[in-house]
Amino acid sequence: MSTDLSDFIVIKEGEAEILMHTKNQVFYNKTQVNNRDISIAVMRAFVAKRKEEHEARLSKKKKTAPTDSEKDVSESVVEEASNEPAINGNSNGDCEMPEDISQDEPCSIPEEPSKTTEGKGRGELKPPRVLEALSASGLRALRYAREVEGIGQVVALDNDKVSVEACRRNIKFNGSVACSKVESHLVDARVHMLTHPKEFDVVDLDPYGSPSVFLDSAIQAVADGGMLMCTATDMAVLCGGNGEVCYSKYGSYPLKGKYCHEMALRILLACIESHANRYKRYIVPVLSVQMDFYVRVFVRVYSSASAMKNTPLKLSYVYQCIGCDSFHLQPLGRTVTKNTSVRYLPGFGPIVPQECSDCGKKFNMGGPIWSAPIHDQEWVTSILSDVKSMKDRYPAYDRISAVLTTISEELPDVPLFLSLHSLCATLKCTSPSAVIFRSAVINAGYRISGTHVNPLGLKSDAPMDIIWDIMRCWVKNHPVKAQPPEHSGSVILAKEPVLQANFARAVASLSKAQTKKVARFLPNPERHWGPKLRAGRQITSKHISLLGPEAVNEILNQEEDGEEHNAKRQKTEDNPPSG
Repeated sequence: MSTDLSDFIVIKEGEAEILMHTKNQVFYNKTQVNNRDISIAVMRAFVAKRKEEHEARLSKKKKTAPTDSEKDVSESVVEEASNEPAINGNSNGDCEMPEDISQDEPCSIPEEPSKTTEGKGRGELKPPRVLEALSASGLRALRYAREVEGIGQVVALDNDKVSVEACRRNIKFNGSVACSKVESHLVDARVHMLTHPKEFDVVDLDPYGSPSVFLDSAIQAVADGGMLMCTATDMAVLCGGNGEVCYSKYGSYPLKGKYCHEMALRILLACIESHANRYKRYIVPVLSVQMDFYVRVFVRVYSSASAMKNTPLKLSYVYQCIGCDSFHLQPLGRTVTKNTSVRYLPGFGPIVPQECSDCGKKFNMGGPIWSAPIHDQEWVTSILSDVKSMKDRYPAYDRISAVLTTISEELPDVPLFLSLHSLCATLKCTSPSAVIFRSAVINAGYRISGTHVNPLGLKSDAPMDIIWDIMRCWVKNHPVKAQPPEHSGSVILAKEPVLQANFARAVASLSKAQTKKVARFLPNPERHWGPKLRAGRQITSKHISLLGPEAVNEILNQEEDGEEHNAKRQKTEDNPPSG
């Protein structure tokens, strides 16, 4: 049956093209180009890393392989053993006998087939299989197939008939490469993943909303050493808008701190680890990104009952003061090593007193969160250099290179971050520049860096009493108006600083990107840059009242006229007609 192309617009992204119906039949979000680009960059790095690991295993096997003289000895032993009668149905070489062979006959050991099998097992590495669990239009799956070299089969799933039809139409539209590599199925992703355990080297979850219902089945579908890519767009829940809902979905209670978006990443990682542990598996985060209106994590999945015991060491509860926003982490577990044995014990606590030692107020408690590193800096460096080397192949190059640059400069072992403006708001004082504050922390002997989550966020291994001492010294040189004595800022400033801060500019107060004036935080390319309506949803008076007529018109115009309309509209807004 031929397709009437007059009802469709062609959308090109990267090397893939898709046909989108003028009505909102199948979900497509232009904003997610950043998500897709960064996923392709990670996928390329994974394919290369997987090949390196395979070659390393081969070379290790070759080093431990027996020499020719050892082989001759072993062959003579095998030959002697093969001439002896088998006992209890097995020879000395543990070779199983068919039932119809008499026990008196020797069990022969086939030499040639074993050599062939050994060669195949050692030399060949199958191309990675990819599962896109919620494919919609199939754009992501098509980009994987067309843009990632060395990739194998890409399986695109959806339980919506219209979406699967659209995906299959787009596969044909993209030609022979797509037809040979991408397959689309109408099926519940959870059922498919559960019935195909450890079959996929990469599983990609990018749902509209929370991924929580897919995590248990997804973690079982990933092969050992494989990659799970997971997006969560329910940021209101993850950032503390509905703490009880977050706990029901992710098993963790969020806090409304300035660091809430990073906490969202760490809650998602802790939730994935929890699902993995149920099957004697664990995760190793490669890259974790908060961008636009969502969080996206890339983790490798391994199976090991012994390594799984380390999970409590990677999780912590968070205590956040309700007065001064100071936060402290309480690890769930600890280890005690005696000789060669390791004992796993509960973490020491409490980490904080009943009242904040800085301002005297109570603490809110959240978590547990993932408190181990959320990035692998070696991977980040590799991905960033790969992105820069082929910048023309990434439609969202500027944005993803900026994010990866900032991530590459983050302190990897410091969970959560401070907000300089929040500290100053507590004390009601003028804010020092970031360079001055960074210098004071560095001069005190501690490390400090920025964070990709917030342009004003600062990660530091300095304890909160040192941070407040620095701020007390700042306020002495920049006095503030008197505040009520019970105010948190008044209580903090009433104490004399133990540390005398040195605000002389430190060499490392600016990151390499800042020194070179490399862009790290870019504005949104368009107005109303955010999630669009679900497929099949219509614009109603409720949307108009919530979003405003301008935003609604923008959404409608995007769906009707595609990208061309946006370019013209943006040009008009930037250069309004005179008069």
